[in-house]
Amino acid sequence: MQFDDSRAVYYPVSDLRITRGSGIYVTDSDGRDYIDCASATFNLSLGYGHPGVLRAIREQSEKLIHATSSFQTDVINKLSARLVELAPKRLTKAHLKVSGGSTANEGAIKMAQRATGNRDVVTLFRSHVGQTMAMAGLSGNAFRKKSLPITAVGGLQVPDPYCLRCFYGQERDSCGLMCVDRIADFLEYASSGSVAAVLVEPISGNGGNIVPPDGYFTRLRELCDTYNVKLILDEIQTGIGRTGRMFAADHFGVEPDAMTVGKGLGGSGAQVAAILASDELSGLPANDHSFTYGANLLSAAAALATLEVIDDPAFLANVRTTGAVIMERLSGIRSLVPCVADVRGVGLMIGVEIVNSEGRPSAELTNHLAQRAMDFGLVLRTSRYGHGNVLKIRPPLILTVEEAHLICDRFEALLRAHGD
Repeated sequence: MQFDDSRAVYYPVSDLRITRGSGIYVTDSDGRDYIDCASATFNLSLGYGHPGVLRAIREQSEKLIHATSSFQTDVINKLSARLVELAPKRLTKAHLKVSGGSTANEGAIKMAQRATGNRDVVTLFRSHVGQTMAMAGLSGNAFRKKSLPITAVGGLQVPDPYCLRCFYGQERDSCGLMCVDRIADFLEYASSGSVAAVLVEPISGNGGNIVPPDGYFTRLRELCDTYNVKLILDEIQTGIGRTGRMFAADHFGVEPDAMTVGKGLGGSGAQVAAILASDELSGLPANDHSFTYGANLLSAAAALATLEVIDDPAFLANVRTTGAVIMERLSGIRSLVPCVADVRGVGLMIGVEIVNSEGRPSAELTNHLAQRAMDFGLVLRTSRYGHGNVLKIRPPLILTVEEAHLICDRFEALLRAHGD
């Protein structure tokens, strides 16, 4: 009897066994192909096995795989300089000695605390800012906190700019951006009085692909300046071309005090993340935030190759074009399929909100559709770790117009099959 080696894996896994991937496709052990609309874990910005990324890793491996960050290396110097060159102008330093998005966000918070002398962090409802104890404690989801003895960071959550289901019961054309203005009340009455930063995803990644309305970030920047609170943008999911701009900050026209990037920076799966910080937030001692496998040389080489591909006006224009194709197609489907309440997104960061026959958010139906999607050749992820009601469509950025239409054909067939 053959031993089932998956039994040794600590976390739950499905029965599906993936054997290879190429471009936007992933293949299982039975030879079936699927379009990966989740880009693995939203980190394969250039899809599976991009030749430029693989070449960069191979060439760097023949020179040097690892070196302590006490020394300079060409690849780390070049990546730091390239990120600063591409970032909003306020950001002048790149901290690469982090091992992922969670530790990047924690480091940015430490920088803000050091610079302001304050303590608390404001995050949004539904936000997902990381998996460590501290970051789970700042999550905007109660289910992520209830089983853990959290937390090390003081924080408070405020309503997100979710226009479809406005916390304040307002309409966008007359709300006056209450979702920003009321943060001042939270600072006055709900905080400890010692607030260091607002940490926000430009578009909520795991929280349901919520796209803020026009003017939101302009007003939020003004509020942070008024109260001497640092604005940190978590661009772990939105950054590196995902919105059709290098960073979502470019799309929304906002200058943060710090920005975190990761996931798609590795192109085809290299583990790399970074904190981009202003001069004011620089100077955090290395012993306060430094990880052995941060600033990895192979990953840095992959990141440089990834940026070379994505920092091309034609490439980014294609992200906007293919995203617009999907948005137009799925918005048309919305009027024909009652379970689709909303289609929203920017570039190739798109969410489809699912409701039941009574028009109420349905996590159960959303999860069911995600499972059935495999039968239609699609890999889909759902929001809020299965607790939410949004299907996320975020394929690799190398998507063609023809492939965008194929995704929509399969997605429409999935929805119509549910309706039947």
